[in-house]
Amino acid sequence: MTTNVTRLLSAAGIPFEALDYAVDEEYLSGTHTAHALGLPPEQVFKTLVLTSDKNALICCVIPSSEEIDLKKAARAFGIKNCALLPMKDLLNATGYVRGGCSPIGMKKKLPTMIDETCQLFDRITISAGVRGTLILIDPADLIPYIDAQSADLTKT
Repeated sequence: MTTNVTRLLSAAGIPFEALDYAVDEEYLSGTHTAHALGLPPEQVFKTLVLTSDKNALICCVIPSSEEIDLKKAARAFGIKNCALLPMKDLLNATGYVRGGCSPIGMKKKLPTMIDETCQLFDRITISAGVRGTLILIDPADLIPYIDAQSADLTKT
């Protein structure tokens, strides 16, 4: 499937592979998606949007098998604290729905951190901007493209 994310990556000349999967509206978790694609959950990354203590939006990309550690995330961004953006505000803030949020092509480019474990893989998956399609991409290509930093962001 062609999405805004795949168009942007193609235009930038960044190699990726699109992976389509059947969407089950009751199970939108990244771990469920990983199992549907036969990938380890730690290789399937999810995009979380947070609000900072300065009332700004920030983005964290972490393995689907993990939970965000808000204290670690705040430290990584150099702020006092942060909280998950309420789900009802996600579409308006990013242009994406739950289960289809990507760090690429949001309405506004957000400061982004990606969990350091991405470097354990030659390729990771992130959302292609819609439910039912992920992209498999080299983190070494993704990180500079989205102007991200890597940090320890999870509770493990």
